[in-house]
Amino acid sequence: MARTVLIADDHASVRTLVREYLTEHGYRVVAAADGKEALAVARTERPDLILLDLMMPNVDGLEFMRIFRRDQNIPIIVLTAKVEETDKVIGLELGADDYVTK
Repeated sequence: MARTVLIADDHASVRTLVREYLTEHGYRVVAAADGKEALAVARTERPDLILLDLMMPNVDGLEFMRIFRRDQNIPIIVLTAKVEETDKVIGLELGADDYVTK
């Protein structure tokens, strides 16, 4: 069975690019365009990994991690345009397993 990756990013072009790459390499991909949708998808799909943007509408990536980390331990890699060191520290403190800038 293929591993499942959730891509949570409000930019359709990013979701498409990452989806195509991961699908070509044998992963099953589910996607969400905002944090609220990402919470719902993560709970129903139980992905093996979450790729999470920080700057999303409704529920941003930081709030997503605050909520999600209360009872879930699925690995999260933050994939964001926020490059400040303080953003990285906050993301990691809130439960990101890694922090990658776009």
